[in-house]
Amino acid sequence: MTSARASTGIVEPPDPHVSPGPQRVKDMPRGWVRRFGGLPAAVVLTLGFGLPLASLVVAAFEGHGGAISAIALDPLVRDAFVNSLALAVGAGTVSLIVGALIAVTLARQTPRRRRIWLAAMGVPLAFSGLVIAYGFILAFGRSGFVTMTLASLGADPVHLGALIYTAPGLVAAYAYYLIPRVALMVYPAIANLDRRPIEAALTLGATPLRAIVDVALRELWPTLAAAWCLVTAIALGTYGTALALAGTQINILPLLMFLKMSDGQTDFPQAAALSLVLMAVCSGVLALGECLVRRHPQ
Repeated sequence: MTSARASTGIVEPPDPHVSPGPQRVKDMPRGWVRRFGGLPAAVVLTLGFGLPLASLVVAAFEGHGGAISAIALDPLVRDAFVNSLALAVGAGTVSLIVGALIAVTLARQTPRRRRIWLAAMGVPLAFSGLVIAYGFILAFGRSGFVTMTLASLGADPVHLGALIYTAPGLVAAYAYYLIPRVALMVYPAIANLDRRPIEAALTLGATPLRAIVDVALRELWPTLAAAWCLVTAIALGTYGTALALAGTQINILPLLMFLKMSDGQTDFPQAAALSLVLMAVCSGVLALGECLVRRHPQ
């Protein structure tokens, strides 16, 4: 009977009283994961991001948006915004240049040496901003090891020790933990870069610099731009390192928000408005990097 039905092409519907086969039972959890697997992440995102963001929006627009108008007309806020952008762009650019050079060096190493380099680059990523800031103070502060060593060679320890507490010092401290991020992001693109077009350009008479600019950078620049946008956005919102090194001497948006929430001057609506501005700027920088990657895929 079965062979006759099979020869005529008739397929019987599955019997509901017969238990499903092992393949069907195996596919049931997979379908459940596809439907509801993202639900825990959605709950965490709502509780950890959506509700706090909603409370910030409500607080910022209290009193018919008075806090928004106050920060828009405050010259201190404008200066903090400009200083934050300058600091983030400087730290992001320095991190991109040094990180790209480290990624090129990683691509040329043997697997054993590459593992050692990768382990060493993970050290700055394991520390918080406060730990990094205190480490820079112990090394480059007025009584730091590097400062005292250079002072023994005739340098001025007062001048050298004060540099770490300035904007260039903040750029150096930011770059310390941003450079590994850039190197780890750029390294896969450099390692998988096809060198044959570069070699062809060199064979046709191009200089090494011209070959790198016209061939290699044309392939790598979306990755480099995305890495720059990421570390710049991180530098925009960095708080602990700036507070430990500069205190309130450098006027940037994260520290201005700290002042608005301090014990002596509590202004939560303005702090909420500043946080929304800072979040919007960081999100815009990250969105720029995402757009560049999507428009120019590797």
